[in-house]
Amino acid sequence: MHAMQYEITLPADYDMGIIRRRIATKGHLLDHHHGLGLKAYLVRERGLDGSPVNQYAPFYLWRTAEGMNSFLWGPGFRTLSADFGRPAVRHWLGAGLHRGPAAGTPVAATRATARLPEGVDPAEAVERALAELPDHPDLHTAAVAVDPAAWEVLRIALWCGAAPDDVPGTRYRVHHLSSPELDRLPVGRHW
Repeated sequence: MHAMQYEITLPADYDMGIIRRRIATKGHLLDHHHGLGLKAYLVRERGLDGSPVNQYAPFYLWRTAEGMNSFLWGPGFRTLSADFGRPAVRHWLGAGLHRGPAAGTPVAATRATARLPEGVDPAEAVERALAELPDHPDLHTAAVAVDPAAWEVLRIALWCGAAPDDVPGTRYRVHHLSSPELDRLPVGRHW
């Protein structure tokens, strides 16, 4: 499993209706993309959920590197880059996945990252992050991934209701979920 995200920060006075319409008209295009576990169309709007910025920040869990590559080198990412400029794409190696009890469509997401200090055993840090994945009735999916270049651990959770106040991290609204191969992603630890 590979985790991937890019963030497009927009001006404070940007009409976020443009982003919502873009998702409404183009979101379905990845509903059947080969190799894609899920794509959560994440949005932050200035003044909502404590966000200081307007941002389009889709998050992906890829089942295969081939699927990820076909997206990055394909027409969808080319169009996004033409419209907004080519964003930096963050990439993490999947370390674990947890399917929550909520079966509906996610409406919220939380994402937290933490750098691992020198001397911290990465395997122990990942085990701790996996053990700390939320257990909540509104949890749809949660994942842990690692960027071994920066030694950063990522935790992301998708919620079928408001994200619980005690879950740390950046808060997003989910405007669409493409999940063509979510059921094919391995649950539990990934090594």
